[in-house]
Amino acid sequence: MRKERLDLLLSLYIAAIMVSELMGAKTFSIGFLTASVAIFVFPLTYVINDIVIETAGKKRAISFMQSGMKVLVFLMLFNLLAVALPASGRFASSSDAYNLIFSKSLRMTLASLVAFYLSEKLDIYVFAKIREKLMTKGLWLRSNVSNIVSQFFDTSIFMFLAFYSGDNFWFVWQLVIPYWILKCIFSIMETPLTYWGVDWLTKSKK
Repeated sequence: MRKERLDLLLSLYIAAIMVSELMGAKTFSIGFLTASVAIFVFPLTYVINDIVIETAGKKRAISFMQSGMKVLVFLMLFNLLAVALPASGRFASSSDAYNLIFSKSLRMTLASLVAFYLSEKLDIYVFAKIREKLMTKGLWLRSNVSNIVSQFFDTSIFMFLAFYSGDNFWFVWQLVIPYWILKCIFSIMETPLTYWGVDWLTKSKK
């Protein structure tokens, strides 16, 4: 039962990464904040990290992160292949729309990969370090601290690698801060989900 539930969490983790990567280009507004639609699913990767570390250990969480990284690399390579292949005659009229949706600049793709790897690794490290000090106490604290810190790095790394041009430092920060604030709000809102996930896995049979 426990193994099956961990497998399900890994599936959700991979799904959140892929949905964010494929559909995250669209932005929307919430009041004065603008964010990617990925805000609804990508924070789940941090929640799953917390649940897995708390119940199965840091090593298992790292294996989740490594699996996610491999999926992103595979997706990037296949994306490049799919866009590069010439369209057949019956698909020619849709080819431009297809390429517009699925093509990304290499810079943005690499920015996404680097931000994911570093921020997920930081999330696992910070959560595990706080847990070493507090043991089973303060799950809400280590969950939110690790998520807020790592998501700040995720947002900053991606935005600067993707958009910084040498003379737009403050413009990039204007992109980073509102998006990070929105991620913090989502992190706090998802705290009950972390508690539920830990309880769900803890009560499962081995």
